[in-house]
Amino acid sequence: MFHVQDSLYLDERELAFTMIRAQGAGGQNVNKVSSAVHLRFDVRASSLPPEIQDALCALSDHRVSKDGVIVIKSQAFRSQEKNRAEAIERLIAMVRAAARQDKPRHATRPTRASQRRRVQRKVRHGEIKRLRGRVEGD
Repeated sequence: MFHVQDSLYLDERELAFTMIRAQGAGGQNVNKVSSAVHLRFDVRASSLPPEIQDALCALSDHRVSKDGVIVIKSQAFRSQEKNRAEAIERLIAMVRAAARQDKPRHATRPTRASQRRRVQRKVRHGEIKRLRGRVEGD
């Protein structure tokens, strides 16, 4: 179980890992070692609450498919263990972002002093622009 928030956990059995060869410049080791990791997480089949499932599926992220499967590729490290841990951390960060609830915005009115300052700035800026005209010669 991976801790996401207060009472929110991800079950390790819901994560599917596939080891692949990393892309990019290689070396002597590149054709022998499969060090990159694909993490697959089916959001709809998970044990997450429905509101978090909906928020994750509604993300406009290229890692979320139309079927609600999150695919995260990690290839930053040479070892599978580090790439696997990084992929899990990125998934947890996505779930935390989807679970975060923004505070409702309350409409406020600007103060009279701030309105006065705004108008004074506009008048001052208009004066500067008015003085940018042609210079009349003698």
